[in-house]
Amino acid sequence: MKSFCIKTNNTDILNYLLKRIELIDFENLVYSQKEFKIYHNIIIHYLGENNAKFCDFLCDLLEEVVNEFYKEKMIKQLINYNYFYFDEYEKGKILENCQQMLKSNEYNQTQQEKRSTKKQILEYVLENKTMVLDGFVYFRLKKYFNYLDNLVDSSVNQFIIEKEYTEFISLLRVYVESKAPEYSTLHLIYNNGESILLDEEKNVVSVSDNIYNAKYLSDISFSSNDYALNTLLTLLPRKIEIHLIDEEDEFINTLKLIFQDKVFICKECNICKTYQLLNKAKIIH
Repeated sequence: MKSFCIKTNNTDILNYLLKRIELIDFENLVYSQKEFKIYHNIIIHYLGENNAKFCDFLCDLLEEVVNEFYKEKMIKQLINYNYFYFDEYEKGKILENCQQMLKSNEYNQTQQEKRSTKKQILEYVLENKTMVLDGFVYFRLKKYFNYLDNLVDSSVNQFIIEKEYTEFISLLRVYVESKAPEYSTLHLIYNNGESILLDEEKNVVSVSDNIYNAKYLSDISFSSNDYALNTLLTLLPRKIEIHLIDEEDEFINTLKLIFQDKVFICKECNICKTYQLLNKAKIIH
């Protein structure tokens, strides 16, 4: 017979463990709950012979508890300790970023070794018969703690980038609203992530070369979208007709945020159809 005792005074965790043990179909398992001097104890006895399977059962159960009851609490503690200078709203946004990253397969794959708690739990279960949950989580799960620490750092970086982007958009919006329009209408053809500007007569508009004269930016490569945005901010049209040959993306959303009700999206006019035909011709060739 192999036995293992889980110690905690958290009523929610106790109820969760008892319910999960009852629901999981595992043969030759007997369990009981007892209250001793300091902790409430859940004692699990395995009467079978497949000890490896029993250890795997315990690891899965304990990993569930860590994810369900400790993960978010640890993230909040890391945010409060390492980034105490952010206000409550900012900390809330950072927590949201963490939660989104936790759902991201791409992020979790790069952090798979640190993310997995099962290996560390297994090592402990094989060597011990008793686990004080709080002590184990906070003092034994070092790799998992490092994983969450990196997660919080990445989430803070993302928050700062988003904040700077929002401030950038706000400044440009104020600039646009404070200036009188110099053009009636400009057409922006957006195709394969590239921009072309046309005037009211459908002539190509030369992009503003102000960027070329900015010496401190001379080593940076710019796309047609950067030049198009710079030109739109220079000419300040009363109306911007965006002819979408592709789907909307971050650049189009940025234009909508900056120019707001000046932006009109079009997908079916003659200009759109012309560039759609050109696209098809390129694909054929």
